[in-house]
Amino acid sequence: MKSCLNRLAVALTYVVWILAALPVADADAKPPGTLPTVAVGSQYDTTHVYVDPADVDRFVESFIRTFGGQATKQVVATVTPTPSSTTSQLVQTPVGTISVFGFQTPVPYPFGAERNGYLVYDLDVALKAAREAGADILVSDFPDPIGRDAVIQWPGGVNMQIYWHTKKPDYTPFSTVPENRVYVSPVRVAAFTASFLAFSHGKVTSDEPDAPGVEIGRPDKSYRRLRIESTFGKMQILCTDGHLPYPYGRESTGYEVPNLSETLTKAQTAGVKVIQAPFDSEGRSSAIVEFPGGYVAEIHGAVRH
Repeated sequence: MKSCLNRLAVALTYVVWILAALPVADADAKPPGTLPTVAVGSQYDTTHVYVDPADVDRFVESFIRTFGGQATKQVVATVTPTPSSTTSQLVQTPVGTISVFGFQTPVPYPFGAERNGYLVYDLDVALKAAREAGADILVSDFPDPIGRDAVIQWPGGVNMQIYWHTKKPDYTPFSTVPENRVYVSPVRVAAFTASFLAFSHGKVTSDEPDAPGVEIGRPDKSYRRLRIESTFGKMQILCTDGHLPYPYGRESTGYEVPNLSETLTKAQTAGVKVIQAPFDSEGRSSAIVEFPGGYVAEIHGAVRH
């Protein structure tokens, strides 16, 4: 009898471990389609890039020489709710837009950890929708020189900024939509995906449970890869155990180009380092680069034969 009880206790322990490891969705997250639509368009969304003020000009030049496009005039502004000073500049290219910050003061917490900014039609409505979708509000709304902002965090610790402009901009759509690359643990991937889908009104375009590990620098392994599309743009969710060789996990955005080889040649001529040599996987040829100032990005295109 005692041995039976011991075996039962061991079995129950294993069950608890297994259940703890399963992905769980936030109980309060609303299902897709029940929240208001707040996204304006992918061409209004930017990757946030923080570089040393001394590197800003060199970085901006290298980015434009790599992808084309143009930059707005550099200004000095306060873009946080607490006292700070930074140069601020928008760099628009056919394959993605970046907001470049060269802080002249220490960066107030939690700024610098938000991966990107999404333009929304109404900030108050968007914040309410984000909360109902399961997001936390890290920085409540505050004014900036051209509108209002807030910083939110999704399940899994993914930080984003959402913002509203006093005067809505009018930007040309991208020739190719950039990819928001999000690394999430197996425990939180279901909660993150459900929350973001509810907020963005997006759809999962692919869910590959055994994607080639070469895509995360581990060719001997496989991992789960999800791809999402919404009015905010594209997102690739990389579900991993966190055992990632450098530079994987450092690239927050992937840029799609017509010809990867030609783009990398332009990049290197502009002083950009190729830190992960090109490799092919499931119809895509990819590389990871580091721009002057330290910004790390993925660049990809169709495999060319």
